[in-house]
Amino acid sequence: MRLSSYSDYALRILIYLAVQPDKLPTIAEIAERYDISRNHLMKVAHQLGVGGYIETVRGRGGGLRLGRQPEAIRLGEVVRFTEQDLAIVECMGMENECLLTPACALKGVLGEALQAFLAVLDDYTLADIVRQKRSITALLGLPPEGGKLANA
Repeated sequence: MRLSSYSDYALRILIYLAVQPDKLPTIAEIAERYDISRNHLMKVAHQLGVGGYIETVRGRGGGLRLGRQPEAIRLGEVVRFTEQDLAIVECMGMENECLLTPACALKGVLGEALQAFLAVLDDYTLADIVRQKRSITALLGLPPEGGKLANA
């Protein structure tokens, strides 16, 4: 199973915001840090806002922040929200034309595997994946909490 880049970017935005709870990063800043298209991130951030995962603060000094505490954001929920199609194979989708579907058990097996995959993600929150906040912040080239960048 491979998640779309859309879900990947959504998780990256959430991680970025979680490690900087007292800041209001902009989409441009996040895009630059991850070396990702600003336009792509704008679409993802908009959907995360619609879902209540993030909030937008407008005006001078504005930016993004989490819409919920990291402990309240389950990874499985985010993936279900951002993935448009979790059908692993054609027979799991709406446009199934596979001739074997009436007699094949593959759909059930893969459906069970998908549920297990999502169940594992449901066991973890955003807080769980940002436990190494200091390391993540350093890898992103961000100042430590209350500090400044070494070259700033």
